[in-house]
Amino acid sequence: MTRVLNIAHRGARSLAPENTLAAARMAQQAGADMWELDVAVSADGALFVMHDDSLQRTSNAAQCFPDRAPWTFSGFTLAELERLDYGSWFSESDPFGEAAAGNVTPAAMAAFRGEPLLTLRAALHFTRCNAWQVNVEIKRLPAPLETFPVAAAVVGLVEELGMAHQVLVSSFVFDNLRAVHALNPAIRLAALTGLVETEPQLPDLPLFGVNPHYVGLADAAVRGLRGNNLAVVPWTVNAADEMQRLIDAGVSGIITDYPQRLQEILRK
Repeated sequence: MTRVLNIAHRGARSLAPENTLAAARMAQQAGADMWELDVAVSADGALFVMHDDSLQRTSNAAQCFPDRAPWTFSGFTLAELERLDYGSWFSESDPFGEAAAGNVTPAAMAAFRGEPLLTLRAALHFTRCNAWQVNVEIKRLPAPLETFPVAAAVVGLVEELGMAHQVLVSSFVFDNLRAVHALNPAIRLAALTGLVETEPQLPDLPLFGVNPHYVGLADAAVRGLRGNNLAVVPWTVNAADEMQRLIDAGVSGIITDYPQRLQEILRK
């Protein structure tokens, strides 16, 4: 059986605040082969790591900037973003229940308080220094940054750091993938898709792989994509029985919030 890659969604977000260096460290300790992160852009054009359009869920933006609801990241400068705390929300809510289950120590939970903003440069630097791999997802940016050349900015940073061999770029927005390929064909590309029951609609690009939603992903669809020399890496798979089903179906990797859980299955 081909080795299945363990890919930590937004870092090990069940164990640490998502899209932070703390989550990346936890993912690496859990045995993940790669981590996945989301690119965002500040009002003054800085690349940083954030999933939601709003800062509210994963920072203290509402407390620091009470008059700037709905706290869309594109309205904040890098200096303003760097004022925020990206870890206390996790310490206070234990969103995956892993601390309550004894899988994250009280000391670790306390240490997440005050977790700083993660810039894309710092995320890539961590990846490079640890001889690791990263899946950089380029999302559709909110107003007023809809036309910001985010793909070109990502490629420029990857090239500056000499990391084309350590980076895979994924996106639901296929124009982002086209832009990356036009600028640097050496950077691997993965098309993100929703539910896949048969053959998905894919861009006419030399893709490394496809990242489909795991629900409804049939064995035949996996075989068809693999037969076309595409890696198949479903997202976001958290239940052990689904992980095992997809491994048995022949997927190339699994994106999960629980790299520690997937690692236990892969060890067997």
